Amino acid sequence: MPVLTILGLALLVVGAFLELVGAVGVLRLHGFFNRVHAVTVSAIGGSVLPLLGISMLSLVFENLGVRRFYLAGMCLAAALLILVLAPAGAHALARAAYRSNEVAKDFTYDAIAEDRVGWD
Repeated sequence: MPVLTILGLALLVVGAFLELVGAVGVLRLHGFFNRVHAVTVSAIGGSVLPLLGISMLSLVFENLGVRRFYLAGMCLAAALLILVLAPAGAHALARAAYRSNEVAKDFTYDAIAEDRVGWD
């Protein structure tokens, strides 16, 4: 079995595990910000790693012909977009929730509030 096949299958399994961890995190964690973190872990780990695994697996399957390079390229492009946009979207969502004062802020330590003292 080629190395790319083993690595691709391992990435698929790790991605499925991270999806499961993210789903459990959404159900078990308390508070909006903790749940946003769980969703981001699930979105990045649960989608980027399997996409990378599929791109590696597609390069191994020679019966796909030239289409295997197209599939690998599309998976890599999608993984790159998710890797860049998912953390930015989660940050924007968490920042908007923090600034709106609609979400309960039961932090142990709030560095943003500490930095804003005296700004008014």
